[in-house]
Amino acid sequence: METRIKIQEIEPEAFQAMYALENYVRNSGLDKRLYELIKIRASQINGCAFCLNMHTKDARKLGETEQRIYLLNAWRETNLFSPEEQAILALTEEITNIREHVSEQTYNEAINVLGEKTTAEAIVAAITINAWNRIAITTKMLPKD
Repeated sequence: METRIKIQEIEPEAFQAMYALENYVRNSGLDKRLYELIKIRASQINGCAFCLNMHTKDARKLGETEQRIYLLNAWRETNLFSPEEQAILALTEEITNIREHVSEQTYNEAINVLGEKTTAEAIVAAITINAWNRIAITTKMLPKD
């Protein structure tokens, strides 16, 4: 597959803005392992090979297990994910599949389990990875070895 334009070279200011958002989320206080789960799950839904490759490696470095990574797309069918992780994954899925909108049930569960601050951080995190996915998919960024 041939890659397309490199936005980071043609429009570096756009990438700087994306990195600023990424840095905000990274420093927001959201648990780094939770953030990697958000990134992986959204990237699975969006079919972003570049981001899946990057974030599964990052998750492993943070101690995430192979089993949980492999079963992430079927998280509802396992008992491997905590209530906090389940709330974040449900929220991430509904933000990523925004056409269906984020349900009151999912939103309220996130608030009840995570609290307002972590819910806000998770919302911004899911929005951020979805933006990155769209850049990588549209420009056909290739996974790095």
